[in-house]
Amino acid sequence: MGRKVNVIGVGMVPFAKPGQSEDYNVMAAKAIKAALADGGVEFSEVEQAVAGYVFGDSTCGQRAVYDVGLTGIPVYNVNNNCSTGSSALMLAKQMVEGGIVECALAVGFEQMQKGALAAAWNDRPNPLGLHVNVMNEAQGFTSAPPAAQMFGGAGREYRWKYGAKRETFAKVNAKARRHAAKNPYALFRDPLTVEEILASPEVFDPLTRYQCCPPTCGAAAAIVCSDDFAKKKGISNPVYIAGQTMRTDYGTSFEDSMIKMVGFDMAKNAARAVYEESGIGPEDVDVVELHDCFTTNEVLTYEALGLCGEGEAEKFIEEGDNTYGGKFVTNPSGGLLSKGHPLGATGLAQCTELVWHLRGQAEDRQVEGARVALQHNLGLGGAAVVTMYRRD
Repeated sequence: MGRKVNVIGVGMVPFAKPGQSEDYNVMAAKAIKAALADGGVEFSEVEQAVAGYVFGDSTCGQRAVYDVGLTGIPVYNVNNNCSTGSSALMLAKQMVEGGIVECALAVGFEQMQKGALAAAWNDRPNPLGLHVNVMNEAQGFTSAPPAAQMFGGAGREYRWKYGAKRETFAKVNAKARRHAAKNPYALFRDPLTVEEILASPEVFDPLTRYQCCPPTCGAAAAIVCSDDFAKKKGISNPVYIAGQTMRTDYGTSFEDSMIKMVGFDMAKNAARAVYEESGIGPEDVDVVELHDCFTTNEVLTYEALGLCGEGEAEKFIEEGDNTYGGKFVTNPSGGLLSKGHPLGATGLAQCTELVWHLRGQAEDRQVEGARVALQHNLGLGGAAVVTMYRRD
């Protein structure tokens, strides 16, 4: 264990549909400036920066940071699929934790195009080739978007294994819309009923269109620092990272289970490591931001994180333990399903939301008395980053 790492500044921009956003560098610069202002930090005090994005040319991170200041600091560009934002945060945290710097910046952004995700290169091995092989063996390959086939297939396996109803998955997005209605940064804020969600066009059974996160543009940023730096800035009792880890795929990811192929064991083992590192168990968590790229993945992740037992997610949802008044408020932001999912920004947007809750600054969606927050950010290919935040 190295030094304690504090999150003293966070910021993000409202998420937008493709074609309706500002350019990536403009969004990123706004998020960085918001995080700097939030922490009372001058850009000249930032010693290193990590920039996360998935779709863009090399050194987009430099272009984004240069719009804030030209101080010559190192800028590292990161691409870890949908867990890119949290990967950037983890690297910035390690810089501070290891004593390399006193203050570091993590920024994530994405300027996405319309339509489902697709491979950019067809003249070299697909990094998801092993995952596709599992899917081909389990269920074949159709014309539906590949990610929907993967997470939809995992949802079908869950239904077959535990007898869960299709309505259970739809209830996840109905909850997400209720939460997003109170979030001015969210893309989709209009409420939806379970009936409306199930009646939307089918993408891949059991997923309908409203159960799939949309391509989104946006940016978010965080300033992390040492205790000494926080004290120098006059910040007392800041939110800090009590535990954080990344896990990549295990051999079980490529056996005969769609559930494990989409990252269940990565998430489960990452969560276990964070609980051990932080000395905090899931029973102590007040608020959770988890990777609900599809409703099926939110259901799986409840169990992977230990919020409920395996096979108990349907009961967990039915009893309202995933929302206000229940055991855990999950995705108060509206999550990826309703807030949106700009791949490089998502992990840092989750961080921003949780920091606001721990400070008591989440306005109408505030989780009362929140002191412990859990974050889960998943990228196929694969990387699962789990982070525990705390404010004493």
